[in-house]
Amino acid sequence: MNIRHHFDDATLMAYAAGTLPEGMALLVACHLHWCPECSHRVKQAEAVGGALLHRIEPKPMPANALNDLMSRLDDDMAAEVSSLMQPAILPKDVPAPLHHYLKGSLDDLPWKRLGYGVHHIDLNLGGKGTTRLLKIAPGVSVPHHTHSGNELTLILRGSYTDEVGRFSAGDVADLDGEIHHQPIVDTDQDCICLIATDSPLKFTGFMGRLVQPFIGM
Repeated sequence: MNIRHHFDDATLMAYAAGTLPEGMALLVACHLHWCPECSHRVKQAEAVGGALLHRIEPKPMPANALNDLMSRLDDDMAAEVSSLMQPAILPKDVPAPLHHYLKGSLDDLPWKRLGYGVHHIDLNLGGKGTTRLLKIAPGVSVPHHTHSGNELTLILRGSYTDEVGRFSAGDVADLDGEIHHQPIVDTDQDCICLIATDSPLKFTGFMGRLVQPFIGM
């Protein structure tokens, strides 16, 4: 996999610090599954965080703190940890963190139509923003838009081109309100992306603004 587009340092620092919303943290984890470069940068960020933490003056803990912690390690938690373990065989275009949510291949999912040539699956993670899969047909474009917050996109299959460049499998787009773009699928294969936002998109064209209330982005 030839990955050419990576995360900003700020995004990886937030991931290492555990401050990203769940959907964005999931997307970053999926990219790290494929990208040695960003994985190395996260380890560097964690090392910086560890050094800063080491400089903080320790605080006394209650005498029963260890017992309280151990009491939480019950069978339910063990089952949850077990469910996060990587399966023996993964679909090639589904990274392990995403497989935990999908339990199958991209072709077997119950895709719902969102518009002409566009289908989606909302992962329903709750909280701030949205996290969903988009499947966009060849030659179809997403309405021209910018962002009121941050938008992360990971390409799982296929590719698209926009004002930023060309993005293919493994690439990530790490965008904010400074970027105005209109992705268009540029091959004869569906483009499937994982997208996470922390606030609604801002469609700039008439049709985009018209349909935005119905598509929930």
